[in-house]
Amino acid sequence: MKIMQKACFGVAMAMFGLQAQSSLAADTEVTYADHVATIITENCVVCHREGGIGPMQLTSYDQVKVWAPLIKMRVENRQMPPYAYDHGIGIQELQGDWRLSQADIDLVVAWVDQGAALGEWGDREHPVADLPEVDGWSFEQDLGAPSLILSSIPIDIPANGNDLWSKHYIPSGITSDRCIKAVQVKPRGDAKAVVHHANSFFEVPQEDGTMERFGPVTEYAMGKWGEIMPEGVCRTAPANAQVFWDIHMFPGGVGSTAQGKAVKDNVVELAIWFHDEDYADTANLMKQELGLYGLREGELLIPPNGKTMTQGFHSFDHPVRIDSFQPHGHLRMNAASLEVFYPETGRTEAIGQISNWSATWHHSHLFEPSAAPLIPAGAVLVMKQWYDNTAANPNNPDPDQWVVDGSRTGDEMSHFWLAVTHLDDDTYDQLVAERMVADSE
Repeated sequence: MKIMQKACFGVAMAMFGLQAQSSLAADTEVTYADHVATIITENCVVCHREGGIGPMQLTSYDQVKVWAPLIKMRVENRQMPPYAYDHGIGIQELQGDWRLSQADIDLVVAWVDQGAALGEWGDREHPVADLPEVDGWSFEQDLGAPSLILSSIPIDIPANGNDLWSKHYIPSGITSDRCIKAVQVKPRGDAKAVVHHANSFFEVPQEDGTMERFGPVTEYAMGKWGEIMPEGVCRTAPANAQVFWDIHMFPGGVGSTAQGKAVKDNVVELAIWFHDEDYADTANLMKQELGLYGLREGELLIPPNGKTMTQGFHSFDHPVRIDSFQPHGHLRMNAASLEVFYPETGRTEAIGQISNWSATWHHSHLFEPSAAPLIPAGAVLVMKQWYDNTAANPNNPDPDQWVVDGSRTGDEMSHFWLAVTHLDDDTYDQLVAERMVADSE
């Protein structure tokens, strides 16, 4: 099954359309009112508004014009919006995709190059973004309020010092097995740049006093949006589970939004949206699990002013669908890729690649279910990550240091988080057949 057939066709058609649309920017008088206001409002204001994490507000023409040259540079270089996933490589059909189209990029660049004119509003008004509250939940507008919100214990984080960890249990209050529809984790208030990661796990007490782990609820790292489970799958929240928090904090914060001050009583919150209770009885329901897949082959060691890469391999003895993937590293990591190798044919196909990765914007790349890669039994996932410990890496705090594998922010890590739906042979064959029909239409 060529998982990329549909994706490549879509990319080709998109490029044809972008060439036609890009000429619009070259041949048109581009104004804020006619072209740019909608692009900024729909893609930038979510962060660049009062109380948002962006360093400036971009909700009016006067605010935007002041920053027009910087906006052009960031947009043209695809640094903003902050969603690093390569165009034209692998599967392009993603949920929660923040990337601007090339046509929109060309319009913003042309607008700045032409003088950043306001234009005429006529009888129109400045567009207003339909957004959740600044401290609201990402999925609340579409899914309603979370079914359950679970909070960590309060933690004091000093303004400076060494990395901190808090590992503790909280009760979940879940009384029966439930299927999860979506999850999101976020630190409260000022702690967004301070919480490096906050992993959560379901564990159920056993009669002998031990805890049985049922897998991660979700993984959170700086900038992460959240996770949505496809229809027809169940990521299980088990009855009587406790939630084990594994929270890593970096005093003072990391990145441009780091406040460099103490945070008192920081709480990390986990929001879960459940399916209805009878959803678990759905016919042919498939099981989805989130897992950590390591890439390290031996010890990860990056020399001063040097570069290195890691790669890992994983295969399954049954067919699977990869619903999402998220690379994880720290300040020296700068790129990652996911491929699939078919031993029977010797062919390797790209699933996805990130060439400008940043530790301040972790994304779980959620594939559209109709495009998510279907992996036959025996095929091999090839996972790669690259590291740059030179002064050319803008995130590198000190290129003269040896960097080793470890959990501290100044160390490095090398793994992927993959959401995997487990398939039987009949379901796999059915999904492949459905893809072939869709590709032929």
